[in-house]
Amino acid sequence: MNSPVKSVKLLAKELRHRAEVKLTKQTVPSDSAAQKMLHELQVHQIELEMQNEELHQAQRTQKLHYRYTELFEFAPIGYFSFDVNAIINQVNFRGASLLGIERANLVNKQFLNYVNAQYRDSLKSCLFKAFAGSGIQSCEILAEVGTKILWLNIEANLGITGTDCLVAVTDISERKKIEHEQKLANEEKEKLVDELALAAKVFTHAREGILITDTKGIIIEVNDAFTEITGYSREDSLGQNPSLLQSGRQSAEFYIAMWKTIFTTGEWYGEIWNKRKNGEVYPEIMTICAVHNDAGELQNYLAMFGDISVMKSKIKKLEHITHYDLLTNLPNRVLLADRLTQAMLQCKRRQQSLAVVFLDLDGFKQINDSYGHDLGDELLIALSIRMKGALREGDTLARFGGDEFVAVLTDLSKVEDCKATLERLLRAVSEPVALGDVVLNVSASIGATLYPQDNAEADLLMRHADQAMHVAKESGKNCYHLFDTAENVAIKLQLDNLKTIRSALDNEQFVLHYQPKVNMRTGLVTGVEALIRWQHPERGLLNPFEFLPLIENHPMSIEMGEWVIDTALRQISQWQTIGLILPTGISVNIAAMQLQQPDFTNKLTRLLAAHADVEARHLELEVLETSALDDVIRVSTTMNDCMALGVNFSLDDFGTGYSSLTYLRRLPANLIKIDQSFVRDMLVNVDDLAIVEGVIALAKSFKREVIAEGVETIEHGTALLQLGCELAQGYGIARPMPASDIPAWISCWKPDISWQS
Repeated sequence: MNSPVKSVKLLAKELRHRAEVKLTKQTVPSDSAAQKMLHELQVHQIELEMQNEELHQAQRTQKLHYRYTELFEFAPIGYFSFDVNAIINQVNFRGASLLGIERANLVNKQFLNYVNAQYRDSLKSCLFKAFAGSGIQSCEILAEVGTKILWLNIEANLGITGTDCLVAVTDISERKKIEHEQKLANEEKEKLVDELALAAKVFTHAREGILITDTKGIIIEVNDAFTEITGYSREDSLGQNPSLLQSGRQSAEFYIAMWKTIFTTGEWYGEIWNKRKNGEVYPEIMTICAVHNDAGELQNYLAMFGDISVMKSKIKKLEHITHYDLLTNLPNRVLLADRLTQAMLQCKRRQQSLAVVFLDLDGFKQINDSYGHDLGDELLIALSIRMKGALREGDTLARFGGDEFVAVLTDLSKVEDCKATLERLLRAVSEPVALGDVVLNVSASIGATLYPQDNAEADLLMRHADQAMHVAKESGKNCYHLFDTAENVAIKLQLDNLKTIRSALDNEQFVLHYQPKVNMRTGLVTGVEALIRWQHPERGLLNPFEFLPLIENHPMSIEMGEWVIDTALRQISQWQTIGLILPTGISVNIAAMQLQQPDFTNKLTRLLAAHADVEARHLELEVLETSALDDVIRVSTTMNDCMALGVNFSLDDFGTGYSSLTYLRRLPANLIKIDQSFVRDMLVNVDDLAIVEGVIALAKSFKREVIAEGVETIEHGTALLQLGCELAQGYGIARPMPASDIPAWISCWKPDISWQS
């Protein structure tokens, strides 16, 4: 921009020329000297007047310039002058103040350096349009100067010279903050509305019945499922007390205890029997919660419940499948073991005897081969009815498998009391059986042992009866034989065995082998089971069934159990040092006698403390379900105490032992192991397949994990996956192996491709 002073400095020649032109227009030229002098004076006068006018004009222009400068410098809005590359040419005081940088440090600096990278293109586009003559352009940018962050509004317009761009900059940070807060508030409001709408939808469409009462227990709202389950409409229910649903099955003490729990903890959960509007009594699983406002004041009570009639029916059916033979409807091995154990306890209390009778049909295989399995099955049914009729009330007859049956004869005062029953059994079997046009003849070989004369455990009693049955069969069949206990010989043999095992324990002859447990679908190796072996100096490596039964219920079994836990923890520590950490670690079998020791939890605590680098969650204790626990409630307390330490529990050999469903309901184990005896034959035996399927369904109903042992083939794994069981172990996956072999096996193992499809 040119200075006003420069316009005054005109060349004299130019000024004179302009004055003469002006005078020529006013006078008539003359040749006289006077007139020439007058002409000079007039020209000079005009020059002076023009100079004076130019001077006044320059002064006015300078005043305007100063005024513009004041307005630019002290404007309340930041002003910048940019060139086409956004280089700062000029900036006023407010502009420098906005950025917090001295003006001298801003001139000739790149303004884009103060703009957040995300907004630089937006500013460039704005300036480009302004330089292109598109009029005033605006945009909003985020400026960053050190730790200072500003939201700025930009208004840019091409300057008068066309070489720079004048930019007005205003701080809109506060406005942006308000807009952001308003946006958050709106989002929170929309979220609350959505949550309320969702809650209303859940309330309306929930499959569980829901009722809400006021603080006095008066129903103020119910959902559709409530009406479907109870038969009471919304109109029937509002204003009523929930007691209209009571069935009368629970005592007053039950409800007193329930409300005491609600008042103390704020909620109650459990099973309850209620009554529908039509009078039908049905079971529910119910949760009752006390609802408080933000101030902690009680506002409502909320109850949610589900009709578990179908589940109860399925459990009852599953119990029947689990405990009864599907062909003959006689008790199976599971129920037999339970009844035998109970009968043995009853014998002790009454100081009487019982007989365990093992019966095998003679000639049944030939009938099956000659007439087919269907007729063979009909014969088994007919004979089972006859044999059951030959027993006394209170005796038990069970199908042990195939053509083998086991009877438990109770309340015997002397040996002779059982002989009459054995004779009746022989006659019942040997009488001809007419099936349609076919008359069949078979006989029976029977072995029996008496308890407590044969003072053995239940499993051993059946083995003794089985041995006696084979003696009867070798003696010509169609007869019975009583087991000779030879008590003195058995005691001596037992003492010798205990002495040998004691020596093996002291000389560290026992070792642990480990069998991997895997997820067949994902291929993950979840853990290993520790299995004890005896490295016998003469007989080689012995499996546990060759020595563990010899110390069952002996104090030495507790010592051996503690050695197994300690060795497993040490192995976990060693694997950790090489980076091998299994999700569930090592599982260890725990005997009933050891688990029921009063100091079990304390001993386990000391063992864990001795291996401080091992997390307790990497140890899993497998409770052998086949061992009858004397006090399930006390065992449950012990298990909960151990779980508080971090240790996990599982139920081993599920379905083969004592009171399966009692264990499942009362013992806090989160994993159920399906016994290999069912898994091994599930592909060829529909009964075993039904039991496996039932156990998996039962585990899901009780929200427990389930693992199958005895997976010996790819087909076993495929069938289990189809039934919903993904965890497994068995020879089809890996045999038990020394600890040193585990890392290499894990690195090489891959599941069969059919399991992953």
